[in-house]
Amino acid sequence: MKRKLVIADDELNIRHGLRAMIERRYPDSYEFAFAENGSEALSLIAEGGVHFLLTDIRMPVMDGIELLERLQELPEKPAVVILSGYDDFPYAKAAIRYQAKEYLLKPIVRDELFSVLERLADEWRLQEERGQGEADRQGIERSERLAYVLRQASIGEEEVRRLLGEAGLDWLDGGYAVGLLKTGEQASDAWAATSRLEQWLSGEERWARCSLREREHIVVVRGADRFRLLLNPPEGSAQEPLSIAVSSEAKGAGQLRLAYSQARQAAKYFLLNDGPGLIGYDRIRALDSGCPLPAEQIRKISNLLGVGRLPQIKRLLQETLDIRVVSRCEIGYLQQISRLLNEEVFDRVFRTYGEESVEVLKLYKKAGHIENFARFHDYYFHVEQLLERLDEYVGRVRSAHAEHKDMQRAVEYLQEHYREDVNMAVVSNYISLNYTYFSEAFKEYTGESFSAYLRKLRLGKAKELLAGTDLKVYEVCSLVGFDNVKHFTRVFKEAEGITPLEYRSKEAERA
Repeated sequence: MKRKLVIADDELNIRHGLRAMIERRYPDSYEFAFAENGSEALSLIAEGGVHFLLTDIRMPVMDGIELLERLQELPEKPAVVILSGYDDFPYAKAAIRYQAKEYLLKPIVRDELFSVLERLADEWRLQEERGQGEADRQGIERSERLAYVLRQASIGEEEVRRLLGEAGLDWLDGGYAVGLLKTGEQASDAWAATSRLEQWLSGEERWARCSLREREHIVVVRGADRFRLLLNPPEGSAQEPLSIAVSSEAKGAGQLRLAYSQARQAAKYFLLNDGPGLIGYDRIRALDSGCPLPAEQIRKISNLLGVGRLPQIKRLLQETLDIRVVSRCEIGYLQQISRLLNEEVFDRVFRTYGEESVEVLKLYKKAGHIENFARFHDYYFHVEQLLERLDEYVGRVRSAHAEHKDMQRAVEYLQEHYREDVNMAVVSNYISLNYTYFSEAFKEYTGESFSAYLRKLRLGKAKELLAGTDLKVYEVCSLVGFDNVKHFTRVFKEAEGITPLEYRSKEAERA
């Protein structure tokens, strides 16, 4: 069954943009209706059948806050998400007073919007299944308050305590822990995890949960030890075991955001786990934060690409990503290695060998960012495969250019076009070589830099004209590609030790 969603905003582009964003992520899941102001939105909702409302605050005729106030008069109200370009605390407080589900700032972050929509969809399913009793309403309110407090870092501790206390979360003063679990990319994974949380937490008196990001569930519960009960699925269940990151024990509502930050830091270590399990912040903060980076090994990998030393490259990669070292170092160590491989190896291939290599890099583009991987061994495999392809590619390019065909074409081009406004960029584009690699290859082939070779070529042609014709010096200057006579005379004297006229006289005497 499609859920009806009203989007209220006075800007047409925003209304259409939100629809396109949501339809791409959730095709055939929503029926859309649109309003330019609060009055139009109220009329649509009064007709019935509207499940969700996304509304701006500042609109003509009737603004978003008045719309929320008028919605309280209706027997059936949709779940409301406020969209605003203003981070205004009075607006946020009004949104809470009228039970808005979320307050999102423009420009809208897609993952944040999707996370909210998935949470609302989960709540809607639960309400459809069992009806919305008092306990359900309290759970939803706790979730809304918890998400709001975690998202709004500017709220003071007293206001945090008041907001959470009003939602029945005053038990946080007695001690708690924050857990974070992530689900798979499929919507069914998120739904299974949500159902499992409901089953597990139903026997707990003191708990709350919410979601701030797509595929991320946040659970606050009395006692970190309780999270171990959630690790394994119920007996006979087909659900997959979970990985859970847990904060240190916290006490008081003022520590809530810190505990959440600890859980997020611990969640980064999911990457190093072979399978599901529990990762506690207390364990990871004891890891070594001073591990020296293997910069020398990475430099050698870069230098060995394309020279027929693939086994050595793989040995260096094993040293660089030694799981024994990675496991005892804090996660920033692995993130730094990923950055260095990206910058010093993968990007360097592009800079040196040109755009042809992009086709190779596209095949393994994930390897450039470790955040793209759920498990360390997947990251290692992608990096290894990418290095194999790059080694093959660079070797092929070097072999082709070793035959000097490209450089010969470059020299022939200069022989024909030295009179023109020619430079290294022009010639490297002519033979379809990357600018940096062309510079190195040209010097290796000719024994001179590009500028020195071109200057020597032009001076040689100038000497031929000075000795064999009666052309004026300025005419010779123009014919061999120099900008002006003064510059030509200075360069000529630096190279030959005499001026162009003195050179002509000297050659005339010899004749």
